[in-house]
Amino acid sequence: MNPNTLMIAAAGAGKTTFLANEALRQTSEVLITTYTEANEEEIKRKILQLNKTIPPNITVQTWFSFLIQHGVKPYQGCLTTERINGMCFVNRQSGVRTISNGRPIFYSEDGQFDRYYFNTDRKIYSDKLSKLVFRCNEKSNGNVIDRVSRIYPHIYVDEVQDLAGYDLEILKLLFAESCTLLLVGDPRQVTYLTHQDKRFSQYKDGKIEQFIEKECSGLNCTIDKETLKKSHRNNAEICAFSSRLYPDFPASESCTCIECRQTNSSHTGIFVVKPHLISRYVETCQPVILRYKEAIGSEWNFGKAKGLGFDHILIYPTDTFITYLHNGRLTKTVGGKTKPAFDIAKYYVALTRARYSVGIVYDYDDSSIFIEGVKKFDPMS
Repeated sequence: MNPNTLMIAAAGAGKTTFLANEALRQTSEVLITTYTEANEEEIKRKILQLNKTIPPNITVQTWFSFLIQHGVKPYQGCLTTERINGMCFVNRQSGVRTISNGRPIFYSEDGQFDRYYFNTDRKIYSDKLSKLVFRCNEKSNGNVIDRVSRIYPHIYVDEVQDLAGYDLEILKLLFAESCTLLLVGDPRQVTYLTHQDKRFSQYKDGKIEQFIEKECSGLNCTIDKETLKKSHRNNAEICAFSSRLYPDFPASESCTCIECRQTNSSHTGIFVVKPHLISRYVETCQPVILRYKEAIGSEWNFGKAKGLGFDHILIYPTDTFITYLHNGRLTKTVGGKTKPAFDIAKYYVALTRARYSVGIVYDYDDSSIFIEGVKKFDPMS
């Protein structure tokens, strides 16, 4: 593998296993960082599964924790003399100064530094964290990034498609250092973004490959689309159906590994399931329930299920996805602009959680016609 590599992975291709094995091969310090705490724990579990212990030279932490520990705390004195008390997570632009005519007016970085970056508890807003690290690096003449690269000769970034804005600036700076970067992600699974900064906004929605090609040219990064292109989770029917959500990407393939394809399950494929037949469907395959949101009990929300795998799933869909099952259209026109017809990334994640079958709850008319790959569940067949 080349010194710096972006690996484009298919869903279920085993990227967590790949990252864990790569880290275990190293004798010098390795940082594995990922967006969510759930992914952090999954990586740790995989290392323990392979090695029974996490070696002292391997650190696994979330991207936000990494930025606070190594980006802000050692050099925060470059920008502020007051204590920083951690991070305040936000899911929209932070630092609202006032509301004018129903629209928010934000604090500016120049002249309103504290209000721009911090809440009243002196916690840094999550959407400004990587920008503050970037500023600390500027003020310290590059010492932030230099220090990180000396601590960690190997830096592995999981779910890299979720990084945005100044996070990408941090990656670009690391590319210029002596450390080795391994970036792994699936551009089709952008269910989260670290923040909504305008910086590099043209590379949102999974365009990490284009970012590497256009912004990091000459920085010695190879793009690998082959190593992790086959799914060890999804069967051929699920691969074919989910791939239609991203026609501009190469279709994902189901692996032919003997150990992956040994199954006693006779229930395979994509099914629409009438509500009165749900109990029969559950008897057939004991599926895990997935909801777009508002999951309860043992159910999963689409986004939270990211990275997990189940034999069979049963989806409670939105009306927009039901429409897609009929007409196969991925876009719609709103106010003269073309927009996605539904939350494509989240449905891609949901569909690809299953190894053998996907049930979709829908009280359809018996005369209904669906797109290719969809079958009507019949408990008598």
